[in-house]
Amino acid sequence: MKVGSRIFTPRPLTTLITLVVLAGLVYLGRWQLQRAADKQVLFDEFSRGADATRTIDAATPPVPRYQHIEAHGHYDGARQILIDNMTNADGRAGYFVITPFLLSDGAWLLVNRGWVPLGVSRAVLPDVGVPTGERTLRGRADHLPAAGIQMGEPAKLSGPFPAVANFPSAAEIARLLHEATWTRAAEAVLLDADQPDGYVRQWQAPGFPPMRHIAYAVQWFGLALALIIIYIVTNVRRAAPGTQGNRNLKP
Repeated sequence: MKVGSRIFTPRPLTTLITLVVLAGLVYLGRWQLQRAADKQVLFDEFSRGADATRTIDAATPPVPRYQHIEAHGHYDGARQILIDNMTNADGRAGYFVITPFLLSDGAWLLVNRGWVPLGVSRAVLPDVGVPTGERTLRGRADHLPAAGIQMGEPAKLSGPFPAVANFPSAAEIARLLHEATWTRAAEAVLLDADQPDGYVRQWQAPGFPPMRHIAYAVQWFGLALALIIIYIVTNVRRAAPGTQGNRNLKP
């Protein structure tokens, strides 16, 4: 195809490669836009969770994730779990402190009391003692932390307490504690920042905010546009004198 003094002569192999790479870039851009939409739903749920507080007990059915809840009972400070490899907002390594909480009607609940830093070594565990008197606690319903990718078989959760684990499940903790009666309201509760006997609590919806994914999408689409421009430029060359293109677009 001839345009003025230049001719567009794409090569079959480079055209095929360009189309494959272009499809991949567009797919990644669309995937990031979908991720942004999913994250927006999650962040909206986190914001709406504080709109109302629900009191839970053994009979409470599962509440929405991030629902603000209130519970009456007492901590079991003798059987706590430290979830290893947790980082704070500055990227510092530490533990999440998971403390069993016995509701007034006899059901159990797991409470995430926040983040504590790693000591001089993992052989020296932090002191996470907590008073066990009756209290009313408040927080948000959530899940226990989970690994994005599970590599190999996780180590079996075992004592002594506080037990250290990497991403234990609620079922594993229940087996370790030898307790069968758990509230169905939430797998765990993120203790409110204004509640006593907690540690660092900078709770937010997990992962990147929606705008970060949109920025990534713009980058992928920008690369796709750059690829198209490069493809066109590298396949347009000056026509030899007397060359006739398949279609002459010169007026």
